[in-house]
Amino acid sequence: MISSLRGSVLSVLGTTAVVEVGGVGLALTVTPDHAASLRVGSEASIRTALVVKEDDLSLFGFADADRLAVFDLLRGVTGVGPKSAMGVLSVMSPDDVARAVHEEDDGAFRKVSGIGPKTAKLIVVSLAGKVVAARTEPRSSAVPVDARAKVVEALVGLGWNERAAAKAADDAHDLVEPSKADNVQALLRVALSALGPAASSSRVDAR
Repeated sequence: MISSLRGSVLSVLGTTAVVEVGGVGLALTVTPDHAASLRVGSEASIRTALVVKEDDLSLFGFADADRLAVFDLLRGVTGVGPKSAMGVLSVMSPDDVARAVHEEDDGAFRKVSGIGPKTAKLIVVSLAGKVVAARTEPRSSAVPVDARAKVVEALVGLGWNERAAAKAADDAHDLVEPSKADNVQALLRVALSALGPAASSSRVDAR
């Protein structure tokens, strides 16, 4: 089984790339986006899946392990062959696939050429619990107002000017664990740690 290869890109035509490995040119089927990222003459590292049929050996290439994993899962669904699986990955990222499965949105798969309503529903059912999106909701970029205000107030009370205190509170939010983003004590400890080395220049003269 050929699970990956590294070599010089000899040619890219449509969704077929030829990569030379040890003096042998191997033809791979890749997605349009992957093909566009390959440059003739440059070295490429590609994850691969070898599909063996009675009268054919086909090598499929992927930019990363996540896409290869989704390809393998899709091929395990009744009615989904390697070409249809590549069709899905040509229009959907692994996260898109995971979200569609999680939301039971079989319509997303019906948009892929060669996949009908019945197969689309089967994909959703078969992949349930097997694929997970990297992040289903974006993390808030702002510190909760109450926590931020308390951290700023505490820092000002300790002698830092308001501008430095506000910046330290915002920076602390990006450094703490997401579960502690509204924990005033955790934010304050991180802020004080960051301000420590520059305390002499950041504090106002309280006398």
